[in-house]
Amino acid sequence: VYKRQERLRAAARSAKAEILARLPEVLDRLATELERNGVHVHWAADADEANAHVLEIARSHGVRTVVKSKSMLSEETGVNHVLEEAGIQITESDLGEWIIQVAGEAPSHIIVPAIHKDRGQVRDALQDVTTQQLTDDPDELCAFARATLRQRFLEADMGISGVNFGVAETGSIVLVTNEGNGRMTTSVPPLHVAMLGMERVVETWEQLDLTLALLPRAATGQAITTYVSAISGPRGEESHGPEEVHVVIVDNGRSDILGTEYTEMLACLRCGACLNACPVYNVTGGHAYGWVYPGPMGAVLTPLLSKSEGAADLPNASSLCGACWEACPVAIPLQDMLLALRRRHAESADRAESMGWAAWAEAWSRPSTYRASLRGAGLGSRFVDVSKVPGLAARWAEGREMPSIARRSFRDWWKEERS
Repeated sequence: VYKRQERLRAAARSAKAEILARLPEVLDRLATELERNGVHVHWAADADEANAHVLEIARSHGVRTVVKSKSMLSEETGVNHVLEEAGIQITESDLGEWIIQVAGEAPSHIIVPAIHKDRGQVRDALQDVTTQQLTDDPDELCAFARATLRQRFLEADMGISGVNFGVAETGSIVLVTNEGNGRMTTSVPPLHVAMLGMERVVETWEQLDLTLALLPRAATGQAITTYVSAISGPRGEESHGPEEVHVVIVDNGRSDILGTEYTEMLACLRCGACLNACPVYNVTGGHAYGWVYPGPMGAVLTPLLSKSEGAADLPNASSLCGACWEACPVAIPLQDMLLALRRRHAESADRAESMGWAAWAEAWSRPSTYRASLRGAGLGSRFVDVSKVPGLAARWAEGREMPSIARRSFRDWWKEERS
């Protein structure tokens, strides 16, 4: 089984490399076939342009209510906020996404967005949208969510989805889901808008078949997800389906990555396997990464795609153990990219930061000064709560317990025990 999995990983990595080497050509073929199928194609250079396209489509059709299936790209562009500001009601239809939308939070995991909440916290969040008295029983909470969201599907003027894969060969978009909300979002409302990251494309169905053999296993441990939906255009003679379909192909910094040492990052399937394997993510949680994408993939993507404060520091949030690479279904060398981003950041660091790291390296390169610094930190922790100190430590401590520094080192304890 292991050898077969490794062969699949190697084949998928090779296929993605081939696609990325010809990405403009493959995207052009996809757009041509989509338009041949009756789909309206829009190109967006950045998040603002992508959101503007979605808003214009909604306004031109008099849209008042929207349902949206799970989409990390829409989280990246912030389309929910844009539509809400325009007075359009938007409802997340993935259960985890709906929970955190109601709670006013961001996802903490790209596959399981509400993984940081227990069932009591889920009940408290959903209680805010109903006068019905809820318990923390999972079956009851799911039944309440199903009944509430079903009505939202039936009332929606427009559905927004992400795209797991675009298939250039036939001009099709493919969604991989487990709850069925993706099919409801894309088939019940009369208008469907799909947001596609420009790298989420394959050229042939054979390449899609290869990738689908890896994605569900890496994401949820399934041989295949409950639903795999292929959409090739608006309804024709069928009695159901959208009357109009739009696909917004989004760049938002991806072209800047193409052709660089980080190109392979565009092969990421957004499966979340690297998050599950990462010892740092498992301690800090997703919100510590400060943007849409957490974990090792986020520590690479965020500095490349986002201009947010602290993005350049994220590659330091790694032990470089290589567990992310071993878990990745397309064998992206994440540890190499993290090191490259560290080098890039070091080259642009100011003098004070460089001197600080140099002093730390000097102190910890000798046993005597290393032990002295630990004793000093242990002594200081008796009088100062680091999590209350303004700045990086306080931000990191939000929502998690700050690790304490031992007042007595293991070496000191060992000496006492030996004596």
